[in-house]
Amino acid sequence: MNAAVPPLTIWRLTDAKPGHQSQSQGLVNALKRRLHCQSFDIPVSGRLQPMLSWLSATWPAGRDLPLPDLIIGAGHRTHLHMLAAQKVYGGQTVVMMQPSLPLKLFDLCLIPAHDHYRGNGRFLETRGVLNPLRPEGTHRKDQSLIMIGGPSKHCSWDGNSLLSQIVQLCRHNPTVNYCLTTSRRTPADFMPALRQLGLKNLSMTPFAETGPGWVAEQLAQSSSAWITEESTSMVYEALTARNAVGLLNMPVKRENRVSRGINQLLADQLVTRFDSLGDYKKSLHPVAGFTEADRCADWMIKRWLQTAPALQPQLVGLP
Repeated sequence: MNAAVPPLTIWRLTDAKPGHQSQSQGLVNALKRRLHCQSFDIPVSGRLQPMLSWLSATWPAGRDLPLPDLIIGAGHRTHLHMLAAQKVYGGQTVVMMQPSLPLKLFDLCLIPAHDHYRGNGRFLETRGVLNPLRPEGTHRKDQSLIMIGGPSKHCSWDGNSLLSQIVQLCRHNPTVNYCLTTSRRTPADFMPALRQLGLKNLSMTPFAETGPGWVAEQLAQSSSAWITEESTSMVYEALTARNAVGLLNMPVKRENRVSRGINQLLADQLVTRFDSLGDYKKSLHPVAGFTEADRCADWMIKRWLQTAPALQPQLVGLP
């Protein structure tokens, strides 16, 4: 990058939720790989204060920062703050996911295709949610990561079925070393029950024993990842990391945006389901080029930031 060119200034508003921070960080990182940028992370909270800031045209959090070219945020709690910051300091707003407010209030919204949004406003559809992972690493064929979620508003929990799937997976592939981890949602009795089975090619690292970046490191070392199907953000992270992705079956409560997204990935042959006959082996393969953060950054630069770092005042039509 040419250091003499004034940097594109990005304000990234964060609500302390790891999933939301991962999405916005993915986009910021992708822009930094392409443009001379400087970014500032601004924690935000509350619902009343941003409304008062917007009405009074004051937003103290940005007072000592360079004026923004882009204001990026993910999560409903960032939305009013983004509008207040833009009113006071200018810049263009980029929202990750469908916002709780009308889309026309924002300059660009990145909305997962499984939301089936068909309304007004400037938006770009994405394949799932963005993340900061990269398709790098050794991806050893004898290593695989298993990520277990838990009961959610989209899926019920069937611990016995899940234990059976993991046992069969390990026995189908005796030369593969599986490393299993859990999540905050995983029932407390799951890991003890799994340990009692004594699977020789399975090691376990509970969620509480993992640190920042642990999952990314494991995905970089593993050739495949098996994920409970309600953990969609993990599915998209594994695809981005260039892992072959298999789904562990969970009881779906009803058709919803999560199930629609998973079904589309299956239809596009980007992921495969576990089956007791082992037919999944025929379709378990890594996917090249599933880097949605890069695609969105390229689109923004080509269609919107063509004279970077100066922003175009008018967005062109979406493809």
